[in-house]
Amino acid sequence: MPILAPHRHGADKPDVEWQYVTVKGGWYKLLLRTFGTMYRCSLDLVRILVLRIVTVLAAGVIFCMPGSSTGRAADPPIQLRVVGGLADVSQYTKFEEPFWTHDVPLLTGGRVQADIHPFDRSGMAGQEMLQLMRLGVVPFGTALLSLVSGDEPTLNAVDLPTLNPDIATLRRMVALYRDHLRKTLKEKYGIELLGVYAYPAQALFCAQPFTSLKDIAGRKIRTSSVGQSEMMTALGAIPVQIPFAGMVDAIGHNVVECAITGTMSGAEIGLPEVTSYISPMAISWGLSFFGANKVVWDQLPPDIRDQLRGGISTLEAAIWNAADHETAAGIACDIGSVACVAGKNFHMNLVPLTTEDEAERKQLLTQSILPRWIERCGIDCVTAWNGTFAKTLGIEAKSE
Repeated sequence: MPILAPHRHGADKPDVEWQYVTVKGGWYKLLLRTFGTMYRCSLDLVRILVLRIVTVLAAGVIFCMPGSSTGRAADPPIQLRVVGGLADVSQYTKFEEPFWTHDVPLLTGGRVQADIHPFDRSGMAGQEMLQLMRLGVVPFGTALLSLVSGDEPTLNAVDLPTLNPDIATLRRMVALYRDHLRKTLKEKYGIELLGVYAYPAQALFCAQPFTSLKDIAGRKIRTSSVGQSEMMTALGAIPVQIPFAGMVDAIGHNVVECAITGTMSGAEIGLPEVTSYISPMAISWGLSFFGANKVVWDQLPPDIRDQLRGGISTLEAAIWNAADHETAAGIACDIGSVACVAGKNFHMNLVPLTTEDEAERKQLLTQSILPRWIERCGIDCVTAWNGTFAKTLGIEAKSE
């Protein structure tokens, strides 16, 4: 888990630059040892205490403008540390990373420089992103809604499995839910919502043949969220939650027989090399939000905040357009179609959708997925759903 620690340049350069260190060493380890010895607290309590200290530090010096205190004519650039989305997929490599490392300095006239690292290569669990951002340990970060919904189930209402069969529906649902998302993040976690990103549609890849969703009963299926797991359970399958990076090995070693993941991201990591059948049904979309710790965000100069907000809005639009394109392009590459022009051609078998599949999708949503989500979340989820989606979808949430 990266945290912030100071690195001094030397006697002739007294300015302090805040850099990442790992929790296994450095200041974090020293603080853990010191407070554990002084107060004989439990390790969990000590970690919380240390993270609160880090929060205070991060709030004041996550970016520094030392020129203002030394009287120099021009301040050095503000340094931002950003945690991005999943490594090795196009959202990160083609959009997030170039935006922060190339576009942001241009947008701000060189006043802001940024480093970005994917969360799954930063030594932290995606499930912890809400708390890490709340504490300021991650000042700017991307969080997958399906992962952080363990802390806040209401966040993932907009990407429940089977809710959004196409990206047009997904756009409408996000538009309806964005204000609720913004309010929840700000009031409960002190996070400023800056963007909502979408990965390409997540589809079902299997090593063995199937002709409909009902055929996967009894199979072990890789899932990435509680909602997906509940969907597979309702179908009689056996869900196994496996991180994105471990998916190909899990199928190759027969840990699971099928996997749910993005049509393009699956192709990018070589999933078609260990599977042979794919369904084009959009099970979910892997939505994420990008936000900033509000204390850190509010300390940026107002014009810098405006420039970043405008740039992130443009970035969000580009990511969504790419998700739309890559959903179809991913399937084209998975099955080796001539429409695959920007990736490797594989030779999977496309399982056509049937009218029975569409009926099954709607039934799963109303009879299994929505009720199970409400069970986990309670009245807050009922209120959130009925205040945003019920009228548009004609589906009212009810508490048991």
